[in-house]
Amino acid sequence: MDYQTFNEIFNRFVFGTSKAKLLENIAENPERYLGIFRPTKPKTKLLQNLLTSHEIKFGDAFECLIEQYLKEHNFSPLSKKIPYYNKNKEKRESLELDQLAKKDNTYYFIEQKMRDDHDSAKKRGQIDNFERKLEALIHRYGENIQGYFYFIDEGLNKNQNYYKEELQKLSVDYGVPLSLCYGKELFENLNIPQVWDEILNHLARWREILPDLPSLNFDENPLESFREIKDLAPSVYRKLLDNDGIFNLVLILFPEQKVLKMLVEHFRQQNKTIYQQLALKLEEKLLSLR
Repeated sequence: MDYQTFNEIFNRFVFGTSKAKLLENIAENPERYLGIFRPTKPKTKLLQNLLTSHEIKFGDAFECLIEQYLKEHNFSPLSKKIPYYNKNKEKRESLELDQLAKKDNTYYFIEQKMRDDHDSAKKRGQIDNFERKLEALIHRYGENIQGYFYFIDEGLNKNQNYYKEELQKLSVDYGVPLSLCYGKELFENLNIPQVWDEILNHLARWREILPDLPSLNFDENPLESFREIKDLAPSVYRKLLDNDGIFNLVLILFPEQKVLKMLVEHFRQQNKTIYQQLALKLEEKLLSLR
């Protein structure tokens, strides 16, 4: 994979929806930013939320990246949704897999996480979840499966012994080879070890262009910000505009009101009544700031 493709994947996942997500969080949970029982001011809390979003989306970017690498090396990705019968709820559901691909009549199932650093309560749930997915896969595709419980960051292996032991039990009971992998080990098992070195090189290059902290001024790139947030649900915008305290948070993110003015015009161009109301409300808010 060339660096340009890598860069596009990571920028799209990590930064491509973070502004819209932050506005949704403000609309749904304003007390997290406005409450008095916090050691942080609203602007600091907004930054904290943005950083957390980037961390989560970083994991999503790796999910997309690994799928692309599997495709490049002649693995055929399959649907990640697997039907599952939930006995407790007595109904059919679907399980979402991180990776599922086929090569030479073997199915490759990968459950991937960023790092192995969670507490003991969570690790049990991780194995239970893995077993549910394995059971559903065997029911659908048979036992010609290779399963991998994979942690991308090889520097953290807090629960390594526990996972090894539990995966060994599952492997014996289900008759399927299962492996615990950290970092490069997954790609060595898949006979594509060179992929890991390429990932590390591209990642180091990508990190060089990252700012020390993300900017909270969404007016810096107004067109980019507008495109990202313009299609948020009207209900989100109603909540952002109907409360002065919440709207003050919005003004932290749009200090020059460039994007907000673009939104007024965008709302006016929509046919539905709700958008005309949003245009009026936002315009009134902006006029009151003059």
